[in-house]
Amino acid sequence: MTNPINKHLFRLTFVLILSGCASDPASDYNAYPQVTNNPQTSVPVRPSMSPPRPIQPHNPYHPKVPSYIPSDSYNHSYNEPYGTPGNYANSYPVRNFIRHMVGTHGFSETYLQGLFAQANRLDSVIRLENPAPSGSSKPRLGSWTRYRNKFLTDAHISDGVEFWRINADAIRQASSAYGVDPEYIVGIIGVETYFGKNIGKTCVFDALTTLSFDTYRRSKYFMSELENFLLMAREEGYNPREPVGSWAGAMGLGQFMPSSFRRLAVDFDRNGRRDLWHPNDAIGSVAHYFSRNGWDYKSPVAQPASDYYGASVIELSTYEGMEYWRVHPNFKVIKRYNNSNKYAMAVHQLAQAIKRRY
Repeated sequence: MTNPINKHLFRLTFVLILSGCASDPASDYNAYPQVTNNPQTSVPVRPSMSPPRPIQPHNPYHPKVPSYIPSDSYNHSYNEPYGTPGNYANSYPVRNFIRHMVGTHGFSETYLQGLFAQANRLDSVIRLENPAPSGSSKPRLGSWTRYRNKFLTDAHISDGVEFWRINADAIRQASSAYGVDPEYIVGIIGVETYFGKNIGKTCVFDALTTLSFDTYRRSKYFMSELENFLLMAREEGYNPREPVGSWAGAMGLGQFMPSSFRRLAVDFDRNGRRDLWHPNDAIGSVAHYFSRNGWDYKSPVAQPASDYYGASVIELSTYEGMEYWRVHPNFKVIKRYNNSNKYAMAVHQLAQAIKRRY
C-alpha cells in the first residue's frame, strides 16, 4: 500500500493540521450566534467499560514543546517570528469579550486586560485562514493519490510501528477501556502530528486571538474556542501564553481544539493533569473521543466496492481512475474528527498498514 517513490521524499512531510483537528462546540453559544461550524452530537461512552488504569510507559518521543508544569514560564522561542503587537487591549470587540468572560466566568478584568495586551497579531494565521481563491471548485484528477502519498509512506508506517511498540501499554489499556481498535488510535496520531513530531509551534493564545478579532469568515467559531481555551488554561493550571499548537489553535499529539480538550481529554496516566502533549494522555483522549462518537469495536471501516452504487459507497480520484469504497459506521466516526473522505481513508489505510507491520 506504500508508494516506494515517497520513501525518502515525505519523511518530513508537512501534516495538514488544520484539516484534521478534533473540534467540538463551545459550552455556551449564546454569546456567539451563527457559528459557522455546526456542532455534532456525541453519543455517551458505554458504561460497561472499565476506567483506565494508571500507566507510565517509557517514551523517548519528546514533543517540540515540553509537557507543562504550573511553574513553567512561556518559552518565547515558540512565538512566530512574523507576529506583531496586536494592540488588542484597546480594541472594542476585545473589551466586550473581556466583559463577557468577567460576567459569565468570573475572570479578573485586570488579568485579562494584561493578557490581551501581550497578544501578538499573527499575519501568517490571517493568510492561512483567508487563502487566495483557487480558481476552480472541481476536484482534480488524482486528488486521493496525492493526499494518500502524504501519509502512506514507509517512514510513516515504520514510525507508527515504533510509536506503538514504545507506547504499547498505554495503547492496549486505552483500547480496552474505551472499546476502540488500537491501530486506529495510532493511525489518528500519525495523520494528525506524525506521532508527535509535528504538533505545531504557534502560541495558541495568539492564534485564537488573531482569528477571533482579525478575521471574519469564522470569527464567531474561533471566539468560542478562545473562550474555551481560557477556561481550559484556568482549569488545568496552564499559563495561557504557554501552550503551542497549530495555527488554528489545535493542540497536542491528537490536535484537539480547546472545546474538545475540555469535554473529551482525559488524564489517562492519573498524574493530576490532562496533558495532550504527552503520549499517555493523548492516546487515552483519542480513544475517548472515538468512543464518545460511537466507535464499534472490531467492526469494519471500509471495503473495496466494484462501482459507485448505494448510499454507503464513496469514490476517490486516483491517477488511474476512480476508486470505490463501501464505508461502514466506523468510517463515519473517523469523519467526526475531520469531515473528509480522504482524511478518514488515510487514517484507515495507515492504521491497517501499521497493524500489518506491527
